Amino acid sequence: MPPRTPTPPTPQAPSKADKELLFKGVTCALIGLVIVLAPYIARSGSVRELMAQATAVGWFALVLGAAFVAQYVVRRIRAGAHRQ
Repeated sequence: MPPRTPTPPTPQAPSKADKELLFKGVTCALIGLVIVLAPYIARSGSVRELMAQATAVGWFALVLGAAFVAQYVVRRIRAGAHRQ
């Protein structure tokens, strides 16, 4: 009987926790992006001033969202690479 050829790993479907992590990441990143860009887009002077004061919060949300998305990607890579 000839030896079996190894089959490529079949990627595992994302779990509910992974999907929630991706959702949180995208949501945080979008909120952060809106807050960071709002002072440049807003037409009202008071809104522009208010959003300019929240720039640090916007950057925090953007970085947090990017970290969540990066963690999701790492989990998906590990799930696909270790399945045999």
